[in-house]
Amino acid sequence: MKRLIYQVSVGKPSKLYEHCIESVAEYCKKHDIEHYVLTKPKLRINPNPFTSNRSDGASRLGYLPIYEKENAFDLLPKYDQIAIVDSDIYIRPDSPSIFEDFGTDKPFGAVCEREMAINKQYVAKIQNYSRMQYHNLHGKKGLDFKPNKFGYEFYNMGLMLMNQSFHDYIKMPAHEWVTQSEFQPFIDGIGAWKWSTDQTLLNYFMKSHNVPVKHMHWKWNGLYTANTKISECHFVHFFLKDKLPEKGENVAQLMKQI
Repeated sequence: MKRLIYQVSVGKPSKLYEHCIESVAEYCKKHDIEHYVLTKPKLRINPNPFTSNRSDGASRLGYLPIYEKENAFDLLPKYDQIAIVDSDIYIRPDSPSIFEDFGTDKPFGAVCEREMAINKQYVAKIQNYSRMQYHNLHGKKGLDFKPNKFGYEFYNMGLMLMNQSFHDYIKMPAHEWVTQSEFQPFIDGIGAWKWSTDQTLLNYFMKSHNVPVKHMHWKWNGLYTANTKISECHFVHFFLKDKLPEKGENVAQLMKQI
C-alpha cells in the first residue's frame, strides 16, 4: 500500500519540533512510509476581518497556520492511507506500524481524548473544554457528542489517520473545503471558539457528515504530562509546548522523562 505521513512546520522550528520531526522521518524509513513536511504555507486560511473574534496574535503571520494541515486532503487520491502528525509528536524508535493497526474498514481514525489514560486534573480540563467547545453544537441538527461524566466525545486531531475513502466525504479541494460558509464561525473564532484550532471544526465535521471513525488506542497519542502511562505510548504528544519546562527546548531532559 502507498502510505504517507504528512506534517507541517512553517516558520523556524524549535529544537523540540526538529527532534520530533526527525523521529517521524526515521519511523517512516523503518516502515516504508513516505514522509512530507510542508514548510511554506499554501492554504493561508484567514478569519473574516469584519466578523472575526480571533486575537491579533492569532493572525500575526497573515494566516492561521493550524489549517495548513488540511493540505493533506488534496493528496488522498494519490495514497491508500495518510496520517497527519503534528510536529510536536515524538515517535519511539521501536513503535509498530500505525497503519496496520488502523486498517481499512473506517475512512478516518483518531484517539478520543476522554478514552485516554489521563490523570484527574486533565479529566477536569476535558470536561470543561469539551463543554465549552461542543455544548452548543450538541443536539443541533441532530448532532450527538455523547456527553457522559468524562465530558463530550471529541477526538484529538494532533494525530489523524485517513484511508483514501475519506476523500468521498471531502469531495472538493482543501481550500474550498475549509472556507465553506458552514465552517466560518470556527475560522473566525466566534464565542468559545476564540482559541480553537482545526480540532473543533474537524470534530463537528465528523458528526455532521456521519463519518465513521475508528477509535484508535490511546498509545498512539500520549499527551505528555496528562497521560498516566506515558512510557507505554508509541507516539508521545508534547502539546502546549510553551508550558513545558524551558518551553520544551531541553530535549534531552524531556526524552529522559518519557
